[in-house]
Amino acid sequence: MGVVGIVLLLVVPIPAMLLDILIIINIVFALLVLMNSMFVKKPLDFSVFPSLLLVATLFRLGLNVASTRLVLGHAHAGQVIQAFGEVTVGGNLIIGGVIFLILVVIQFVVVTKGAERVAEVGARFTLDAMPGKQMAIDADLNAGLITDVEAKERRVEVSAEADFYGAMDGASKFVKGDAIVGIIIIIINLVGGIGIGMLQRGMDFADAVNTYSLLSVGDGLVSQIPALLMAVATGMIVTRANASSDMGTTAAQQLTQSRPAMMVAGTAAIIMAVIPGMPAFFFLAVGALLLFLGQRVKAAQTAAAKAATLEAISAAPQTETTDDIMAAMRVQPLEIQLSTDLVDLVSGSADDLLARIRALRHKVAMEMGVVVPPVRTRDHVELPEATYVIRIAGVEAGRGNAPAGRVLALGDQLAGLPGTPTVEPVFGLAGKWIPAEMRHSAEMSGATVIDRVSVVITHLSAIVTANAARLLSREDVRVLTEGVKEVSPSIVEELIPGILSLGEVQRVLQGLLGEQVPINDLPRIYESLSLQAKKSTDPEGLIEAARSALGPVIADKYIEGGSLAVLMIDPGLEQSLLEGLRPSELGSQIVLDPSRLEAFLTSVTETNSLAEQAGRNAVLVCAPALRPAIWRLVSGRIKGLPVVSYTEATAGNPTIDTVGVVRVVQSISA
Repeated sequence: MGVVGIVLLLVVPIPAMLLDILIIINIVFALLVLMNSMFVKKPLDFSVFPSLLLVATLFRLGLNVASTRLVLGHAHAGQVIQAFGEVTVGGNLIIGGVIFLILVVIQFVVVTKGAERVAEVGARFTLDAMPGKQMAIDADLNAGLITDVEAKERRVEVSAEADFYGAMDGASKFVKGDAIVGIIIIIINLVGGIGIGMLQRGMDFADAVNTYSLLSVGDGLVSQIPALLMAVATGMIVTRANASSDMGTTAAQQLTQSRPAMMVAGTAAIIMAVIPGMPAFFFLAVGALLLFLGQRVKAAQTAAAKAATLEAISAAPQTETTDDIMAAMRVQPLEIQLSTDLVDLVSGSADDLLARIRALRHKVAMEMGVVVPPVRTRDHVELPEATYVIRIAGVEAGRGNAPAGRVLALGDQLAGLPGTPTVEPVFGLAGKWIPAEMRHSAEMSGATVIDRVSVVITHLSAIVTANAARLLSREDVRVLTEGVKEVSPSIVEELIPGILSLGEVQRVLQGLLGEQVPINDLPRIYESLSLQAKKSTDPEGLIEAARSALGPVIADKYIEGGSLAVLMIDPGLEQSLLEGLRPSELGSQIVLDPSRLEAFLTSVTETNSLAEQAGRNAVLVCAPALRPAIWRLVSGRIKGLPVVSYTEATAGNPTIDTVGVVRVVQSISA
């Protein structure tokens, strides 16, 4: 209805009283928009502003057309325009014209021009930053830090921000055009009014100039004042950065944060008071006020420092008890030590190292079924600069670098980027630590850019996954067993402690985790253990029974596109290996001549390398009886090569794709 009314203003004459009401609404509406632009915390909180700016501009133009029709047709345009003209002109046409021109210059040259430039730059930078923001969202989603819903919301926000700044870039042109139109309309009113007054109304030149200049200036002012308010609101919106409070609160906090600045300004004001001819009282008053506020800031800062000191003292233990010493002696299951310049990684924000560790623990629990113990994070003054160390049970398990103010770029086109060459600690990829401000340039060159926290978390995730068996304590097994007992009490009551002890169950679960087999499905694992333990409690047999129950899960990890790439063992060679199989206290072993054993391992290594060069991630398959012994042999030579039995490989009915056969030229015998 409002937009239709604005359109009608352009074609339908309205009475002077209605024009007065609409002019008042226009001024108050512009003031309301200005106040809202001051109190928003971020630009997107006022995302409708570009559309409101267009509607407000059209509204003012409609009022200009309506007022021009009344000025030229009736030599009267209502009380508001009359009052603005009389008060502003004050009997002097030159003063009124000068004031009007000053308002136009302020709006057009200062406010509008600056807002237009800021909107243009903001739109360009926002669009350039979109790919990086989208990649950051995808990285957080893949790392398990956010859910699909949160990722969707963040993508919508990034898109809305780009749309907003793009719209503001165009909307700023409305403000610029409004200022130009205001000048043109006042000239038309003045020239047209004088002509109509002299030719149609019989006025002499002086009367026509006096009458129509007053109306023209008044009409121009009632249009320019709301236009100036909207221009200022535009400037505030495009220069507003995301903040936790409104502009007034933020300005008050930041202007009074520096005591020296206030003291210097107050002293300067007092010095200016002694200059001859200056109004000393006012300078002294302002200077005294600034000095007073400076002293208040100093007192507040001192009180805050004392309170922080007292809090630290009260929090610190007064005496070191035996329990304190025991706590200090306790070896942490998982620990990250940071050099002193990396303490900023633990900033307390929503995306710092501690928050990412919490997300990692949840991710590992969902994927592997094991609860990662709490990770202790502390600084270590003896570590080299920009170094972090990951320890398991007090022993170093990994070390890396994460220099402050830099991000890790991975890719082949890094020669043109400044930075320190490095090797990514998990996958061994060549990279370079580049300045954070070069992130966009690196992304444009095709490099993958990773922030420091993500580097540490990725390294920690790889170490936790590789050492999941070490991290599974007896207490963890007890807690997991209690969880199974809540949903399947009969399974637990039959197995523990009647058939197997908690320690024997722990050993089986550690054996599964040692080969990266998830233990999420504990009820199924316990069922298989209860059946196998009635025959034998040999740990190796128990582990193989649990693997057999989890066969589809084991194979599913390595299936790509419904196909499982496998490395076969030559049948004759496999038969020789079976003949050499011997039981031992440490599990089954293959007794071979050392040279023949080395030939077998070399063949496995070469066959696996050929498969990797072809882009296939293969698994080594063998007879169920051979699987534990071959895994012990292969795991020491080739890291990460899975060894599965025939029954496990075919459990999910995948398509078997043989990508290599392990052969030894000389026959192997026991």
